[in-house]
Amino acid sequence: MSDGRVMVFAPAPQLTVTIEQHHDEPELHVHPGGQGIWQTRMITSLGAQVTLCAAAGGEVGRVLSPLLQLPGVTLRLVMREHGSGWYVHDRRGGTRQEIAERPGSPLSRHELDELYNLTLAEGLRAGIAVLSGPAHPSVIKPEVYGRLAADLRANGCQVIADLCSRHLRAVLEAGISVLKISHEELIADGTAPDGSTGSLVKALLKLHDDGAETVLVSRADEGALALIEGDVYAVALPRLTPAEHRGAGDSMTAGVAAVLAHGGPMEEAVRTGAAAGALNVTRHGLGTGHVDAVRVLTERVQLTPMKKAS
Repeated sequence: MSDGRVMVFAPAPQLTVTIEQHHDEPELHVHPGGQGIWQTRMITSLGAQVTLCAAAGGEVGRVLSPLLQLPGVTLRLVMREHGSGWYVHDRRGGTRQEIAERPGSPLSRHELDELYNLTLAEGLRAGIAVLSGPAHPSVIKPEVYGRLAADLRANGCQVIADLCSRHLRAVLEAGISVLKISHEELIADGTAPDGSTGSLVKALLKLHDDGAETVLVSRADEGALALIEGDVYAVALPRLTPAEHRGAGDSMTAGVAAVLAHGGPMEEAVRTGAAAGALNVTRHGLGTGHVDAVRVLTERVQLTPMKKAS
């Protein structure tokens, strides 16, 4: 059983530069970003500790590396020869405008070997592992995720995946404890023909048959769907006014991980994940939220049985 620690695999974090408007003056915000970083922030906000396994390099990596030293996080960093990814966004007009971005260069064989070894060790030490995706699939090959999921699972680690497309198929073949995915990703992958409830329930059952024990599908503001121990549930979310839609799914994954890290049941993990995702959209910062607010919202998340898996 985990002792309240989660290993987050974030192979290619990014340097994020955002221009905001504060009264009459522009403000520049520089942060570490990417799916694994946003998940890490929310996991630590919910009281679990994180071991973050990542790689960074090049000129961007030299700026990014010290920013990865986050509170409550043990950083295990592989230094790369080539550049980390980055993006520059302008939000002064009230919406997010992409000025320029680069996902980063692919990891070399030596870099992958180093990152794989430390990730495996830290995942087994934590007992709970979150496998987050890169900014672009070219940065790291799907088979790395497949091997990692298989080796972690074979040695008693619970594996939570927030992946899609080829990277998802790789970990499903190995088997995972929890899969979080959005309905848009299911449609893009061809797993669901559309976003109707019937189509998504069929997709849930297929993903379960393919290797995911528990499946959680986010549906923007329509409420999530979950398959837990063979039963499909509608997950009713609290209705909140959104300030930033991005990051809700990552916070959902983080909420699940934080509860499982403290030995909580899967139903509580799903409800907490749903609450964390709902709260995140009320904030401009991705992967953020106050633990007390998440706890209050968790009490308002309802799981309604829909269909028995066959």
